[in-house]
Amino acid sequence: MSTRMTLTVALLCSSLPASAFAQDYPAKPIRIITAEAGGGADLLSRIVAQGITTPLGQPVIVDNRGPIAIEMGARAQADGYSFLVYPNTVWILPFMRKTAWDAVRDFSPITMATRAPNILVVHPSVAATSVRELIALAKAKPGALNYADASVGSIPHLTAELFKSMAGVNMVHIPYKGSGPAFNALFSGEVQVMFPNSGSAAPHLKAGRLRALAVTTLEPTPIAPGLPTVAAAGLPGFESAVTQAVFAPAKTPQTIIRRLNYEIVAALRKPEVRERLFALGLEIVANTPEEFATNMNTDMTKWRKVINDAGIRAD
Repeated sequence: MSTRMTLTVALLCSSLPASAFAQDYPAKPIRIITAEAGGGADLLSRIVAQGITTPLGQPVIVDNRGPIAIEMGARAQADGYSFLVYPNTVWILPFMRKTAWDAVRDFSPITMATRAPNILVVHPSVAATSVRELIALAKAKPGALNYADASVGSIPHLTAELFKSMAGVNMVHIPYKGSGPAFNALFSGEVQVMFPNSGSAAPHLKAGRLRALAVTTLEPTPIAPGLPTVAAAGLPGFESAVTQAVFAPAKTPQTIIRRLNYEIVAALRKPEVRERLFALGLEIVANTPEEFATNMNTDMTKWRKVINDAGIRAD
């Protein structure tokens, strides 16, 4: 079957009523495996659980497992009664250290649920009001600009390395243990550049503590109104975001994958859910399994190169 035909079939399936899928599923409670309580993946898991409980007719339980969640998701029974909600760490971390899972081998994509753009921000003292000016400044003074991130191998870290590579500039990486210390270093001028996600950057931009230069999505986003994209402002093709995704264990039957995709997408596209997540700096993606698989493969190719070229290793 051609790729075009496969996508057409998937789109048709996504429009079918839930009764068309897996007539005997589910017959018992469902478990969502996710990260620690209180984080973005936990919030999304609880929204999904609430949204799909009634149409599936079974309780949906959120199981917070912290760092071992991914491995548990990969090793769960492929019967549709356990699935994983987690950021793009699932397919990026294996490039930085040995892991017990492989994103392609061990998971079946259900949907890319949300996306949080990163924002290129600088300390107000930096003599640049645009991406082009920042690149020119960095080229004029190699190694003079420092950039911060909350942890080695995080999306803000990788985004800065992607920027350095595409712009051909030298900025010094200063890692911190958490977003709080990283922002404090940026506020004080200890570092000059950062690529935080939109939700964490928003209050500091409103307070005037930082200057935003661009957003890292390919297209402008209402989450960062008025900001140009890095791609349009000097680096064509530049794209980065923190995504939250939903995975089933590999070999989960496609009838169940389609049923879960249908119900999860329907839950995420409710206006009240969209508004709630938008207020937190999250865009709804809610795509088909095939579209998600394509997104993931593209992302893996990009970050593999950035990580290998920069020699990034995570603990």
